[in-house]
Amino acid sequence: MTLLNTLLFLQVDIEEKIKNAPDKGYEIGVFIGTMLPFIVLVIIAYAIYRYNKKKNQ
Repeated sequence: MTLLNTLLFLQVDIEEKIKNAPDKGYEIGVFIGTMLPFIVLVIIAYAIYRYNKKKNQ
């Protein structure tokens, strides 16, 4: 439940940051900063999957 509340709070915070952004560059930075942690987690998960797959063969 706490994770859901945190995600909802972050969504509102991101929308507010974009609304108050001084220019488009800031909006792009917020988008990249929001997506980057998810991309890093996917890369780490894939690396672990690949390592374990090679280890089992």
